[in-house]
Amino acid sequence: MKISSISFLSGIVLGLLITSTASAMSLRELRQLERANPKQGDLYVQYYLIGVLEGLQEANTALTRSGGKPLFCQNGRRLEATQAQTIFNTERKRNAELYEADMPVQLVMMNALASTYTCE
Repeated sequence: MKISSISFLSGIVLGLLITSTASAMSLRELRQLERANPKQGDLYVQYYLIGVLEGLQEANTALTRSGGKPLFCQNGRRLEATQAQTIFNTERKRNAELYEADMPVQLVMMNALASTYTCE
C-alpha cells in the first residue's frame, strides 16, 4: 500500500470518527440521562461510556491496521471496559476548563485515552 493511500485511509477513519460525534451525546445530555433516571441513570451512563470506549478502540485499531498513526497506544497495558467511567471522570476533572456542556462525550473520552495511553 502506498503512503498516499495510507494517509487517505487514515483521513477516512478520522473523518468517520469526527462525523459520528456530530450526532453523539453531548456532556449535557449525558448528565440529563443520569438525572432523569434516579434508579438506573448511573448504569445508563456507565454503559454509554463503555460503548464510546469500545468504539474508540475499534477506530484506533482500524486506523493502525491501515498504516495510520494511532490515536492512543496501550503498549501492552490493559484497558478494560470497566475503566471507562473512571478514565472519563478523571479527564473531566483534570481539564474541566476545556469542556463545555455541548461538546461530545467522545471528545472527552478520546482526550482521556490519548493522555492516559500516550504514544511515545
